[in-house]
Amino acid sequence: MSLTIALFGEAEKGQYHTPLQCHTLDHLVEKLGHPPSDSQGLSFAVQALLYERELLYFRVKEEGFSYQDYLIGLKYLQSKDRISNLDALCLPGVGDQMILQAAEPICKIHNSLLLTTEKDLYDYLTSLNG
Repeated sequence: MSLTIALFGEAEKGQYHTPLQCHTLDHLVEKLGHPPSDSQGLSFAVQALLYERELLYFRVKEEGFSYQDYLIGLKYLQSKDRISNLDALCLPGVGDQMILQAAEPICKIHNSLLLTTEKDLYDYLTSLNG
């Protein structure tokens, strides 16, 4: 069984609030286009596909700031009826307490990892003290 990663990120095209299940790089480019500048989501998606992971991509308007986009996607992931196997949740560009706290129950429900960057972890940890 392949590992499944749910990833939130910006994209040039594609629907918001609708998870895109993606299996190939060609499909990823066809449905989401090229990455906007300063976006990390599609870069992480390419890595996931190169490592032959199942990918569920949620397009957000702005990585780390589009609260509604994140909350709608996270609510989708709460149901084990919709997704039975979630090995990791990837939130590049997110250091915001509200979004990360909303992601915590998803990781617990699915017993999955939270993938983030060093910068985002630092932003999160320093926001706890301020």
